[in-house]
Amino acid sequence: MENGAAGTVVIVGGGHAGGNAAALLRQYGYEGRIVLVGGEPVPPYHRPPLSKAYLKGEAALERLWLKPRAFYDDSRIELKLGVSAESIDRAGKTLGLSDGTTLAYDTLILATGSTPRALTIPGHDLDGVLMLRSLADADALRTRVQPGAKLAVIGAGYIGLEAAAAARQLGHQVTVFEAAPRVLARVAGEAVSAFYEREHRAQGVDLRTGATIDAFVGEGGRLTGVKLASGDLVPADFALVGIGVVPETALARQAGLPCADGVEVDDDARTADPSIFAIGDCAHRPLGHYGRAGRLESVHNAVEQAKLAASAIVGKPRPACDVPWFWSDQYDLKLQTVGLAHGHDTTIVRGDPAARRFAVYYLKDGALLAVDAVNAMPDFLCGKKLAGTGVKLDADALRDPATDLGQFAAAALAPG
Repeated sequence: MENGAAGTVVIVGGGHAGGNAAALLRQYGYEGRIVLVGGEPVPPYHRPPLSKAYLKGEAALERLWLKPRAFYDDSRIELKLGVSAESIDRAGKTLGLSDGTTLAYDTLILATGSTPRALTIPGHDLDGVLMLRSLADADALRTRVQPGAKLAVIGAGYIGLEAAAAARQLGHQVTVFEAAPRVLARVAGEAVSAFYEREHRAQGVDLRTGATIDAFVGEGGRLTGVKLASGDLVPADFALVGIGVVPETALARQAGLPCADGVEVDDDARTADPSIFAIGDCAHRPLGHYGRAGRLESVHNAVEQAKLAASAIVGKPRPACDVPWFWSDQYDLKLQTVGLAHGHDTTIVRGDPAARRFAVYYLKDGALLAVDAVNAMPDFLCGKKLAGTGVKLDADALRDPATDLGQFAAAALAPG
């Protein structure tokens, strides 16, 4: 084992990445001290249900925990909750905390995550303008948005559309505002965007793309509406701002660690300081299947990087990395995306969007970059096998709805 197997690993961040890193260190045989520092007063938990099942009241609080509380005691993982990390002394290998104490470390893992991008327009501080990133945010949204309330959603990415779907299913009036010409513009292709726009409108959502918001307006300090650049004033009791996130790099920057769009790390999730790792949303990592680096926001990425860091710390061989994958649940639709479509030159649609079961394949020079699959598990599994491999595919066979995808993938990957 390296990096002091009998020493102390301190993990900053109680999200999916940090929680998994702590558990994996013990699973991989680390015998030293493990301390997890979390700014929230609760143990690590699953975040995806916050905009879906938990928001609708279909998932109990206990189902959110990554591990039962007893797991941490049994595994000798110390939880310092409700306290944040404020500074790193790399020379002295200590971490300064918001309660005035310090923690000595032999190895430090930064799993600081990301924070919602603010919409700093007039009225952004009105009561009723909310964001959704934490359990506390979800609780505030659940308890304050009553049946029949008028909800404005700013941003039509995963979080915005998932929350809009949940709100409609709860009987709320929902208006979604998106500045881009289409929904999901950052994460999906045009065919998928058009499909979800139709679905949300069919469910009664007032969906407005190309919409610029000038201000939130209110009375007595409380939100009453959303004012558009067009001059329209749309009544709203609450507004959920979901216009993306920014990586939380303040702690790394204070310590002088190189940062781009996130904390820069190598293939082992190690920063420029060999004693400090960065994982999850906050990390700018190599994307080996695509020959470049970037930042990923997904549960899969959080778990994968936790495995990389834990393996490096205990001296295990580096685990193989998957092609990135993501998912989104809206109404009875499951969107599963595998790979990164940036730079594609060919698009192939398999299935019928009107039947609410189809997939979009994105290729470049005949090789598969990514797949968006809507209620289409076979296409998603095919994509997991072929995306990022560089293998040239028979586009005509892929277009043919009679093609067996399992056999197609096996033939494409066969030697020779």
